[in-house]
Amino acid sequence: MHTSKTRGFTLIELLVVVAIIAMLASIILASLNQARTKSRDARRIADVKQIQLALELYNNDNGGYPILATFGNLSTGLASALTPTYISAMPSDPGSYTYQYQSLSDGTVGSAVCSTGKCYSYVMQIQLENNNTSVLAQSATKPTNSGATCTTSGTTYYYCVRP
Repeated sequence: MHTSKTRGFTLIELLVVVAIIAMLASIILASLNQARTKSRDARRIADVKQIQLALELYNNDNGGYPILATFGNLSTGLASALTPTYISAMPSDPGSYTYQYQSLSDGTVGSAVCSTGKCYSYVMQIQLENNNTSVLAQSATKPTNSGATCTTSGTTYYYCVRP
């Protein structure tokens, strides 16, 4: 009588290996998702700096900032004023948020909204996905008469800039 012993893995051994691989994959995916949100926030901050530069170039040429009296979407509200002379294309949020802008009459906290004539200040607001305290600590003070939100509220993180 001839018995053959085959070599291989048992079903239990295979299931243990699959379970370990699944756990490692879930840990990697969780880390990857956090890296993606940080990457989107970094892009938002870079976009704001690029828009600020375009606004300063506009201000140098026109003696004031573009008028957008109603606090609203920066990409649609300022595209005609800034593109293509001061910025090649208006940046848009890499996620589902929008960049917000409002023109102000001057640079004080109690500044009135500027709807006509020369606007000497503005407030720009973006929403971040992470509580990046070093960035949020640099957020500008919200002008009293503006529709901007420049503070953190629960898990909603707003970041504002002004000239």
